[in-house]
Amino acid sequence: MASDVDTAPLVGRAELVQAVRSALLGDVAQGQTAAVFLTGESGVGKTRLLGEIGARLRDQGALVLTGSCLDIGDASPLHPLLQALRRFDADLSAAQARTSSSVRGLLQMFADETGGPDGAGALLERVSRGLHLIAEGRPLVLILDDLQWVDRSTRQLLLYLLAGLGDLQLSVLAAVRAESLQGAHPLRRVLTELRRLRTVRVLDLSPLDRAGTEQLAAAVVGRALAPDAAEQVWQRSGGNPFVIEELARDLRDGRDGLSETLREIFLDRVDALPQHAHAVVHAVAAGVEPVQHWLLAEVLRLPEDELIDAARAAVAHRLLVGADDGYRLRHRLVAEVLAHELLPAERSGLHRRYAEALTAAPGELHQARLAHHWRLAGEPARALPAAVAAAQEAERLHGYAEAHRHWTAALHLAGDSGSVEVDRIELLGNAAEAAHHCGEHARALALLEELAALRGGEPSCALHIRRARYLAAAGRSALAEEEYERALEAADCSPRDRAAAAARLAELLLHLGRYADAGERAREALALAENVEGSATEVVLASSALGFSDAFLEDPDAGLAVMRDALDTAERAGQPEDVACAYLHLAELLTGPLNILEEGVVVARRGAERVAELGLGRTWGTRLLAIAINGLFRVGQWAEAEKVVAVALRHRPSGADAVELLLARCRLSVGYGDIEAAGRDLDAVATLLAGGGARHVIPLLTLRSGLAMWEGRHDMARLAVQRGLTESRSDDVMILSALVWHGLRAEAEAHSSRTVAVDPTAVRRLRDVADRMARKSAGAARPVRSVVEGFLALCAAEVSRLDGSDPELWATSVAEWDGRNHPYPAAYSRLRQAEALLARRSRVATVGKLLREAYRVAQGLGAVPLTSEIRELAGRARVSLEERDADGARAAASAEPVDDELAALTAREREVLALVAEGLTNKEIGQRLFISERTIGVHVSHIFDKLQVRTRVQASAIMLRNSRG
Repeated sequence: MASDVDTAPLVGRAELVQAVRSALLGDVAQGQTAAVFLTGESGVGKTRLLGEIGARLRDQGALVLTGSCLDIGDASPLHPLLQALRRFDADLSAAQARTSSSVRGLLQMFADETGGPDGAGALLERVSRGLHLIAEGRPLVLILDDLQWVDRSTRQLLLYLLAGLGDLQLSVLAAVRAESLQGAHPLRRVLTELRRLRTVRVLDLSPLDRAGTEQLAAAVVGRALAPDAAEQVWQRSGGNPFVIEELARDLRDGRDGLSETLREIFLDRVDALPQHAHAVVHAVAAGVEPVQHWLLAEVLRLPEDELIDAARAAVAHRLLVGADDGYRLRHRLVAEVLAHELLPAERSGLHRRYAEALTAAPGELHQARLAHHWRLAGEPARALPAAVAAAQEAERLHGYAEAHRHWTAALHLAGDSGSVEVDRIELLGNAAEAAHHCGEHARALALLEELAALRGGEPSCALHIRRARYLAAAGRSALAEEEYERALEAADCSPRDRAAAAARLAELLLHLGRYADAGERAREALALAENVEGSATEVVLASSALGFSDAFLEDPDAGLAVMRDALDTAERAGQPEDVACAYLHLAELLTGPLNILEEGVVVARRGAERVAELGLGRTWGTRLLAIAINGLFRVGQWAEAEKVVAVALRHRPSGADAVELLLARCRLSVGYGDIEAAGRDLDAVATLLAGGGARHVIPLLTLRSGLAMWEGRHDMARLAVQRGLTESRSDDVMILSALVWHGLRAEAEAHSSRTVAVDPTAVRRLRDVADRMARKSAGAARPVRSVVEGFLALCAAEVSRLDGSDPELWATSVAEWDGRNHPYPAAYSRLRQAEALLARRSRVATVGKLLREAYRVAQGLGAVPLTSEIRELAGRARVSLEERDADGARAAASAEPVDDELAALTAREREVLALVAEGLTNKEIGQRLFISERTIGVHVSHIFDKLQVRTRVQASAIMLRNSRG
């Protein structure tokens, strides 16, 4: 079944295409025959594959004949071969008269056939000789579509030719609709016979996987699908390419509902079923998958033998999939189609039978299923307790997204079941907490406001604390701080609530970079918690904040020990949020102030796995992965950082969690020079940051400044830095010193480019702030001072660019960043040191060495703007960026060629090149790797440069050559 618009790319079949090509031509010896039979359900892409493979076989020099079987039985013998010969003859040019004569001679033989006494055997022999003449020594490939309708004569011909009885080198490629091969279908016997031949393969064409589904749908729509839309297409299509394309076109064209094309196709397939199989499909469509066999038996009340036969027929027709745990629809779309085929009374009756069967079943009740079926049976009063029980069970297993759905369903059911006594306040509270845990922050706040309105009167201390937690998670930290202060001032604040408010406020202040205030609140919380039993949560939160504060401001070792103890306490107590919080702050401390980057990345990734197990992957897990991305960025493992970004994006985070991830991804985009992607992320962060604190605002403005400088908009870079200095209340001298460096660099770039006048007032203010940073960091812990000193070295060197750049200051900066294993600022400093030396016309050899080392690092990272600057300076200085020492050149001349031509490529560049070699476009590669098309373009440019090629074909050839080796 081919799509009516055959413009979508062939997705997810590259390996299969290569395997079939090899089986039909590559692995076939002279004079031998081979065959590949592709089986699969309707719409899985068999016809499309036949066309694609046929075109590639023609390119390899094979003679390809293509025909289709008709659903008319044996009324037209050898129809597909005759059709193929006529098509081939019509395509021949005047210069191919000899071949055309052979084709027409064979067609005439068919026309003259009289069914003489020599019988079918003689006919088959004459067909074989005729095909041999047409092939003229070339490999011959016969491609047949819809082989399930093949006539008897063509079946005999295939057996004759593939058994090697004809004097012909022949390959056959055929497609078979699997659901048609039922019972005693004659083709089943033919395939059974042919499987015995060593050169015959029968391949089942599976639906596309999730990634392939999204890639195909995005190609049809013309853009990447939103997560909800992608999920819907995946669930409804079951990976069937035809269905995917139809659904994607509906999305693209703004059509709601199900197209009539799809509806009729699936209805025809269901209507073709035997009566009991029809009932089985309807019942499974109404159930919650997987539908166990015992449950289906209770609902349908059929004798066991009849039920098994009916289920077998539905599976054979490719409408159901049977497994050990029960039955599933092959396409969820079938459920949508069948939903409109039953009367309301029939539907509610099915659901009632499901609910009664589940209630009567021995053992543990299936509460979620029970709630679903009672609700659709029109019994909200019986569905409500099951929904509440399902929500509580989901929370016990840390399934907060599922719990949120069940609590929401319970709220709706409570409104429908007027006769049932319901504590709506309790339902609202539970639903809000579940929404908060699963990252639905706006929904959590809305439910909390509804709860507050029901209670009436002044908000309680506990309500202030809860609202503050939700606001902080939503990224509205200023409002959250106010709510915590109100909680501490509330008259009804109990010792437990007071300890909780102080501990959570300490954690919030820590996120805002106000470490001294955080330490003070943490000590207050720990003192309050001493008098409260069962205060493990408060102790963990306060200890994490205190440990971080002490490590940053005073004693790193002591602070680190406190934080490790907090993690141990959290694991023993077993509260998911406590465990997540302890992991988060420990990873932040290691990758930030303490600069123990490798361990910090390991802790962050391990913590993300742990909190995902606890049901907090979308929220805390995303933030931990963002920390890992930042750590990988700093140590120069940008390709690995990109992979972590792709993993984190699958959580679909919101609020503050999304801010952390977007900022981390934006650092990579700025480094790569992907201006469009970086700008989008920064705009998204600015929108999400309503009321955010310095923790997010200063990194946001620092990145905006860096992006503006690569764009040559030095005045905009200046404005971003000035805004950051004005809005800051942070104690974090590390993020402030990075902001100051960007400000001084913007002034130096303005001076160098002469596009914008230098602002002496801004320079003076920035130098004053840098001096304050130096004084302030003098009292900080040694690791913090070390990082700040690196930024201050950059600041001093940037200032020198305003009146004649000082190479010694840049050399100091190189040493500072090399010592901290931060390759990017070290490479940047080498560039500027070389620039300063050239300006003074001194030490050309040193200039070359500096530029080559900076170029090597920038190339390895994929830092395109920095690489371009290095190339430009090297061109002006007439310095080669290739290593050229004399001994090395002589050794290279006499050495064997390097085995791996791809050695210069990073892991991500190899990954991109492999997909280029598959023939994918930049857009398709981006969809596959979850990277923007522009970033893929950057990678491809880098690949071309490193491999010294100019086209994708040349690059692909190198990839394939090295892959074979």
